Amino acid sequence: MRGLAAYARAHRDASAQAAADRAAEVFLSRRLVFRRSIGTLIRSEWAALHYPSYWHYDVLAGLKGLAEVGRLDDLRCQDALDLLASKRLPDGGWPAEARYYRGTDGLKHHNEHVGWGGVDKRRTNEWVTADALAVLAAAGRLA
Repeated sequence: MRGLAAYARAHRDASAQAAADRAAEVFLSRRLVFRRSIGTLIRSEWAALHYPSYWHYDVLAGLKGLAEVGRLDDLRCQDALDLLASKRLPDGGWPAEARYYRGTDGLKHHNEHVGWGGVDKRRTNEWVTADALAVLAAAGRLA
């Protein structure tokens, strides 16, 4: 979806934009992270914020993608935006609640050599916070 939207913008390609919109509909029809049938979370880990996303999904990654496609104004984003807003810490930031990488203890598969701010549900992660603020601003949810 994100790649199609970027291509559509760069090349003014209506067919790529239509494909990005169809992909966005897959996310929107599930309100990004909820089951269509009963409304519960599809996977509990999708509610846990993490950075970077890589190939893993969470509510913030979905919202970032829909922001890039220009679909955050869709009412089906509201529950996901509420979920993101509910994770704001008292200091105004957002935590990284999970991670999918290992620290730098040598050159091994999935090890990172960049400081992504660590994981702590009670401490602001600057990377997650920057993305959360960008999404909420794009959705018109920041004063």
